[in-house]
Amino acid sequence: MFGILAPHLKEFTDDLSDEIKYQKIKHGVKDVKEFLEKLANRGKVDPLSNDFAKYLDENDKLKYLRYEFTIPKARDIVSDGVEALSPEDDSVYFCGNSLGLMPRRTRDLVNQELDVWASSGVVGHFKHKHKRPWISIEDNVIDKMAEIVGAKPIEVAVMNTLTSNLHLLMASFYTPTTKKNRKKILIEPMAFPSDLYAVESQIRFHGLDPAKELIKVTPPEGENVVPLDNILKIIEKEGHTISLVLFSGVHYYTGQFFKIKKITEAAQKKGCIVGLDLSHAVGNVVLKLHKWGVDFAAWCSYKYLNSGPGGIAGIFLHERHANDFNRPRFAGWWGSDRGTRFQMDQQFKPIPGAGGFQVSNPSVLNMVSLIASLELFSKTSMVHLRAKSILLTGYLEYLLDKQVNGLGFKIISPRDPHQRGCQLSLKFLDKNVRDKVSRELMSYGIVIDERDDTIRVAPTPMYNNFSEVFKFVKALKIIMSDLGIKK
Repeated sequence: MFGILAPHLKEFTDDLSDEIKYQKIKHGVKDVKEFLEKLANRGKVDPLSNDFAKYLDENDKLKYLRYEFTIPKARDIVSDGVEALSPEDDSVYFCGNSLGLMPRRTRDLVNQELDVWASSGVVGHFKHKHKRPWISIEDNVIDKMAEIVGAKPIEVAVMNTLTSNLHLLMASFYTPTTKKNRKKILIEPMAFPSDLYAVESQIRFHGLDPAKELIKVTPPEGENVVPLDNILKIIEKEGHTISLVLFSGVHYYTGQFFKIKKITEAAQKKGCIVGLDLSHAVGNVVLKLHKWGVDFAAWCSYKYLNSGPGGIAGIFLHERHANDFNRPRFAGWWGSDRGTRFQMDQQFKPIPGAGGFQVSNPSVLNMVSLIASLELFSKTSMVHLRAKSILLTGYLEYLLDKQVNGLGFKIISPRDPHQRGCQLSLKFLDKNVRDKVSRELMSYGIVIDERDDTIRVAPTPMYNNFSEVFKFVKALKIIMSDLGIKK
């Protein structure tokens, strides 16, 4: 944003005074509801009206980014048997937490690589008319990726896919057989299934039993969000037995943004290794991995980084581990010194830092799809994206509370905007109602994600706007009324 928001941006983005400086703050914005009402008063509009949504859009200085994306039409997102009410309209795409939209530039970059392949063959590894030789294709993304996750370039590599990378990193950092009293792994509640499968298989790989060596943090009875104190108490109590603490940055189901810095400090004080799955955090919230001292992290890039389905993933390895070549690892030629990589001398010479964990050469087509998106991140900053995101999701929460609160669902995401990403999770009391709501939303051209009895709604600051939030809540209110759902 941020003509109307600029004086307030510092508080919107938590502890970011070292990254961005603004004039003296006149109003606090920790209460997004209060702030929205102040903005409505300034614009002389009703905060519950469509005019207010338009007012926010008009004052959004990131609105130009939306036009850098291809927005699906409503007719193309409906399931079989569902008729779009306005088939030629753009869909309202609130599903960036599952798969981000395609940047317009992606098609051009992919076609460029196909042309180079067609015209140059293997020579494209070394001579490239667009100055992206394939032998060093990753050089085009490392600096920007490092900036997005709050790391140094030596700490970041772009490679493989998420779960594969978690296995590679755990192979090095989860070594329970070398420390007799440290065999356990601590994970969050309802971890993403692939993370759980990876962790359980790592434990079994070492001849251990997940039933004994896996600790799952549990939320309070009847709750979905885990208080920080609950996590810290388990670390304090069990830390001497824990080898690895593996959490997500933002929980895929609830949208909870875990206090990574405090968890890391507590775990490392007890001698634990700290790893992260940042799939729902990267490109969504401000990260400072180097400053926070996290040991390692992995993430996908097809959600908020918009690299396309199955897009290439990334890893972080803290600089203090950069030259620890004695730590066990699974190696491959792309992790070997670039100067000797093609000499075939049978000697693995790992690249210092995260690059030494690369195994195979990356898919060029996947890499340029990521480049297309990172070019858009270069037009702004995570600080500004996060500021808009807090306001955008706060506006969604405000309208839900005012217009449809108590109509058969509850918001299970944290109410504190600084403890969540862009996603709000709406848990329905009746799964059959959730099924009908999802189907009807589709007829309105609205795309959300479904998980059991919950819909996950993720307005993404790069390509979503406030008018879309208004349209979503208006449609939901009509649908709930048509279904006969009352407070």
